Amino acid sequence: MKTFMFGVFSASLFLTSCADPAANKTKANVSNATNTTANSNTTAAPGKTETLAVTPENSKVEFTASKVTASHPGGFKKFDGSIDLVNEKPEGSKVKIDIDLSSVFTNEDKLSEHLKTADFFDVAKFPKANFTSTSIAPDAAKGADNYTVTGDFDLHGQKKSINFPAVIKVDADAVTVTSEFSINRKDFGLVYPGFANDLINDLVVIKLDLKAPRKK
Repeated sequence: MKTFMFGVFSASLFLTSCADPAANKTKANVSNATNTTANSNTTAAPGKTETLAVTPENSKVEFTASKVTASHPGGFKKFDGSIDLVNEKPEGSKVKIDIDLSSVFTNEDKLSEHLKTADFFDVAKFPKANFTSTSIAPDAAKGADNYTVTGDFDLHGQKKSINFPAVIKVDADAVTVTSEFSINRKDFGLVYPGFANDLINDLVVIKLDLKAPRKK
């Protein structure tokens, strides 16, 4: 009986540790990017515009990747961006982030270095990734401060239009953007499968925690 209970307990721990972190996250919609500017905010809307800085000192750009046996949290140490706040509202405003892919880190040093190679980001060929919003629209079904952000994401030489949910708050001292969603790495040409007995999951969780201070 003890042996049986130990086996059940061990199996439970194994399944918990190997759970796919993207399983309960909203998957970003991905499509081919276009040059169409109609119904977008690629050009700032008329009115008062306040440009706020997004830096590693006030924000985080993180991810969680996983394979059959483990999950690996990580992120980027170097990035810069901006929030162009228009008329004190998220609608009509714009978010832009440029990421230095060579600054990638994970919970394992060996994996961090592997991610820089041609198997993954290939930073020698594609040193940067960037995102520029084209639309920020209220998500009335989810309530106040909830929005759908659409924009062009350029990663690994693949430029795609993506949209994802975000909570955006405009306060007197800062504008905050928080979001957690998944993307399919293969949509951006990241197709390295991993080992046959430890395959890498296609979906990667992206976590944004931006807090751009406002000038007083």
